[in-house]
Amino acid sequence: MERIEKQMQFILEIDKEKQIQRKTLQSNGTDFEDDAQHAWHMAIMTLLLSEHANEEIDVLKTISMLLIHDLVEIDAGDTYAYDSQGLKTQSTREAIAANRIFNLLPEDQAKKMFDLWNEFEERKTAEAKFARVLDNFQPVMLNAATDGRMWVENGVHLEQILKRNEKTHEGSEVLWKYMYEHFIMPNVEKKRIKR
Repeated sequence: MERIEKQMQFILEIDKEKQIQRKTLQSNGTDFEDDAQHAWHMAIMTLLLSEHANEEIDVLKTISMLLIHDLVEIDAGDTYAYDSQGLKTQSTREAIAANRIFNLLPEDQAKKMFDLWNEFEERKTAEAKFARVLDNFQPVMLNAATDGRMWVENGVHLEQILKRNEKTHEGSEVLWKYMYEHFIMPNVEKKRIKR
């Protein structure tokens, strides 16, 4: 019973991910997405877009990474992609959160969660590289779908987007090219993204 009690404690704890609001509008242009919606969206995207990975990937492993990578934000909070101050402490805050949240699980499952989370953060495997592509692609897609409103409100510059995506091509040349040509540059031309 102790094992299932730990699993239930973790499962209830991660329900809090639904309360972590992101600074990305949903495609309806009025509601902000939460971390759980973000994770769900990328999991479905992996099923559909994995054929565009530069290398063959383990789809289930990639989906698993995407479903757990932001659980740490339950404690650490969401750090906006272009918040230079927040980014300075993000790694430390998230490591502390991972330690608390994953250790709610039985030891073997906690290790599995840590391993997946660390693999995502290190961005060395084909799965991690592709997961990181989608973690960047999805909010850019939604920003483009909402006429760049959050880019405008946050004064985002093209240089910031390119810096955040400097390794995106390592996971998928196809999706990086698509994102750049269909989401980023049209919003630069419309002056939604500053040059």
